[in-house]
Amino acid sequence: MSDMDEFIGEFIVESHENLDRLDEALVALESEPNDSDRIASIFRTIHTIKGSCGFLGFQKLEKVTHSGENLLSRIRDGELAMNAPIADALLAMADIVRSILKEIEQAGSEGERDCSELIGRLDELRETGGVGPAAGGAASSPVAPKEPAPSQRAAEEHNAAAAPQEVGPAAVAQEHESDVVLAGDPGESARTAGGRKQRAGTSAIRVEVGVLDQLMNLVGELVLSRNQLLQTVGCGDLSGISVATQRLDLITMELQEGVMKTRMQPVGNVWSKFPRVVRDLAHALGKKIRLVMEGTETELDKTLLEAIGDPLTHLVRNSVDHGIEGPEARLAAGKNAEGTLLLRAFHEGGQVIIEIVDDGKGLDTERIRAKAIERGLLTAERAQRMGDKEAANLIFLPGFSTAEKITNVSGRGVGMDVVRTNIEKIGGSVDLQSTLGHGTTVRVRIPLTLAIVPALIVASDGDRFAIPQASLLELVRLDAKRAKREIESVHGAPVYRLRGRLLPLVDLRNVLEQPTRGADVEGATNIVVLQCDGRLFGLVVDEVQDSSEIVVKPLGAQLESIEVFAGATVMGDGSVALILDVAGTAERAGLRGELQDRGDRLGSAESDQAGSDADSYLIFAVSPDVQMALKLDAVARLEKIPREQIEHRGAIDVVQYRGEIMPLVHLSVLFGNGARGESDASLPTIVHSHEGRSIGFVLRNVVDIINDAIEIDTAGARPGILGSSVLAGRVTEILDVDAIVRTAGVLALRENRMHALSA
Repeated sequence: MSDMDEFIGEFIVESHENLDRLDEALVALESEPNDSDRIASIFRTIHTIKGSCGFLGFQKLEKVTHSGENLLSRIRDGELAMNAPIADALLAMADIVRSILKEIEQAGSEGERDCSELIGRLDELRETGGVGPAAGGAASSPVAPKEPAPSQRAAEEHNAAAAPQEVGPAAVAQEHESDVVLAGDPGESARTAGGRKQRAGTSAIRVEVGVLDQLMNLVGELVLSRNQLLQTVGCGDLSGISVATQRLDLITMELQEGVMKTRMQPVGNVWSKFPRVVRDLAHALGKKIRLVMEGTETELDKTLLEAIGDPLTHLVRNSVDHGIEGPEARLAAGKNAEGTLLLRAFHEGGQVIIEIVDDGKGLDTERIRAKAIERGLLTAERAQRMGDKEAANLIFLPGFSTAEKITNVSGRGVGMDVVRTNIEKIGGSVDLQSTLGHGTTVRVRIPLTLAIVPALIVASDGDRFAIPQASLLELVRLDAKRAKREIESVHGAPVYRLRGRLLPLVDLRNVLEQPTRGADVEGATNIVVLQCDGRLFGLVVDEVQDSSEIVVKPLGAQLESIEVFAGATVMGDGSVALILDVAGTAERAGLRGELQDRGDRLGSAESDQAGSDADSYLIFAVSPDVQMALKLDAVARLEKIPREQIEHRGAIDVVQYRGEIMPLVHLSVLFGNGARGESDASLPTIVHSHEGRSIGFVLRNVVDIINDAIEIDTAGARPGILGSSVLAGRVTEILDVDAIVRTAGVLALRENRMHALSA
């Protein structure tokens, strides 16, 4: 690559970033036209793009940005006031610049686009300020690129029912959507649907120098550890090998975390286009909408960030189009004429949660049921048995739409099913809650990264497979007698009654077309309970082996078209294990179609009402006589800590865990008979995350996981206990995790931090 090509590539990357910021700033300036700092920032951005265009010889770009700069200079000097016609023209300029940049990136030239009309409008606005007749007309019809966005074309081709393109604010919004394309495979997320060249911005990433310095130091430590290990092996010092291996393991974990940091990007990088999308679409629909964004600094792996761009855009557009009412309807309903759309991102339980919340009209579940029956998506009998939450989730079915007519915004029945499918393909999930008359909340859960993920290793017919733990709820093992008694048949299909729910069962051997399965060596049936599309199903496997963090590798050409597999990984012994795609497995087994009826909860109406306040609890024993429970969302992981790895820090037991020193709290000492189970080879431990640090609660054994609305009796509660309830047939004390952390846990964390500082 020549030096000039490098300059052009860097110019394209920086210009795309500047344009995203420019859109956001122009929309904000429209509502606060006297913000002098923002005006100066916008002027500098356009001036920077113009200067680079002149240096690189892009004359068309230079002329367009020069006209925009001249208009902005009069606004900056106070000679003109920002208004809707000027905002429309400047946003149209940003679209034209973005379109020409794509031509440069793909063809190496500025293309044949005629920019004279836009330049004329910018020059006219510089003279009239948008108050003349010509400008007034221009405000309602801003110049926008005539070519439809790739995401729009893809939707039209998928549905084969394209509507005519409109020129106006909505068309501008559609063009702006094209920055990120839907990704079927995380490894392909930076490619366009037609296989065109990667956008330059997706192939580059900015990394702080401090992060690179840290990685360099870790690589140096890795080299030293390698030399130490080689020397130890050469001397035959077996005790030294153990020490060197532990050090190597610690450095590897730190290096892994450091490399992950280089790929992490704030979600604000994707959200920066939403103010423009909401502004243009609201104008086109005659609505007043205020966009609020919280947690823009929340970081996510760059590959995932690119993959969620289009699904999030669709959800935002859906809220603007379907969710939030027009001013008259809102006033009639006793609401403010201006609607609010909230985007919120935060970390929770090792995942990133993104919420799209609107205060609109909510979902009419009766109308949704009627439309689903009308379109043949479900029977009237099943519709009557559905609760409101389940009915609301019908909007994710392929082909579903409540729109009365097809427009360029909605009505084709293509969208929400694609949103869910693409979110699930990257290991995420989508949940929806809506209240008629008050609004809708869509919650998207996304893993932090796809490069290294925790997984459960299972075996089928002698082959090993990995199941991502993001879809894993629990494990059930039935001995031969229980399996014969408790596995039932509904319409010829096997089901298992799991805490009042008929759980459809799928044999992995049948999915993979392996020989008919027999029981394991002890005659037991192993069921892996998985979640897909908000539904549960049980995957029957020959053997559950272990949990492990796996490195995800892309599949070869021979396997990538098989929907059951999402990738591959190399195990510790050098063998290759395929990674199961939970959604694809359910699809292959027929569970995402008519067989979903097998998973309906018995007594759907009563269960829907009771489940509204239900929580998931982990039940465990701390001694033979004491059974306890805690909410499942307080559990980061369940581990078995080998006793030989436990060290002592004064009166506190600690263990090296994922690059940190984790204190252990023996619940049997606090609440049981005082014995620590000294003869046990390993200690079952609940890992709880507190203020970014881990603390381990050591227990005797796990009893069960339940999902129920329980009543806690606080009578006779003791320190560290919220109260008691009857769970799994026994009186069970509910652990007060916060109280434990404030006492024993915090003291342990403080002592370990002091030890780390003194070291």
